[in-house]
Amino acid sequence: MGTWPDGPAVLEIVVPAHNEAGRLPAGLGLLCAKLAGFPVRSEVLVVDNASTDGTDDIVLSWDGGPVPVRLVRCARRGKGAAVRAGLLATRAPYAGFMDADMATDLAALDEAIVLLREGRPVVVGSRRHGRSVVQGYSLPVRRLGAITFNRIVRDLAGGIADTQCGFKFFDGPLARAAAADLRTEGFSFDVELLAHCVRRGASVTDIPVVWRDRPGSTFSVRRHSLQCLLDLARIRVRAGRAPAGRAPAGPALPPVQIVDVMPGPVAPTVKPG
Repeated sequence: MGTWPDGPAVLEIVVPAHNEAGRLPAGLGLLCAKLAGFPVRSEVLVVDNASTDGTDDIVLSWDGGPVPVRLVRCARRGKGAAVRAGLLATRAPYAGFMDADMATDLAALDEAIVLLREGRPVVVGSRRHGRSVVQGYSLPVRRLGAITFNRIVRDLAGGIADTQCGFKFFDGPLARAAAADLRTEGFSFDVELLAHCVRRGASVTDIPVVWRDRPGSTFSVRRHSLQCLLDLARIRVRAGRAPAGRAPAGPALPPVQIVDVMPGPVAPTVKPG
């Protein structure tokens, strides 16, 4: 186990979860085991995104050992809404998010925290990095769609080749400011989140990952492709209207009520998103 100094967490990791009761225990087990030996004090925030399968009960009963695991409730459906709620609930110097299936090998956390502490404001995993290892990448049509999508949005997201890998870490204040401006609730939210960081002058560093396709993804090419394209069009229009360093015009997402449920007898606190 790592030797942590006393004090608040240095790194907080958000895990969005919609009906993840089947995959969450294994994912949390891997993540907590990794963070228990990590060089900085870390916490996990699981965002229950309107689940109906007992996902929240798993989090509430979870014993992460030395790694605190907190529950954030987000009743508004959508991965973008869940990540926004989770990032707004953080308070650490560094924050980021990972998918509940832990498709990205956790060894990438070692390089990410080194780069963050060196002053890199945004560090993202990239399956298209020359040194990445990608195993079992789903259907060919999904892979082709991902490549096409990323070519279209590369200019918005700091020039990186893979905007959709579920492994992204940030300077904490930057993450919270970008999340506060986030309007996209669905799967295209990564592009907008990165665009808000780039607009604030932040560079984006991509790192190699070992990525393994996991069964049970909630993304469907048939059901979600059209909505992703519509969201992308809105993101591009708003980005064109926004002066550097300022939020784009248009209505923000409605406020999200964030409930931090801490282990033990402490009563839940409610904060506006």
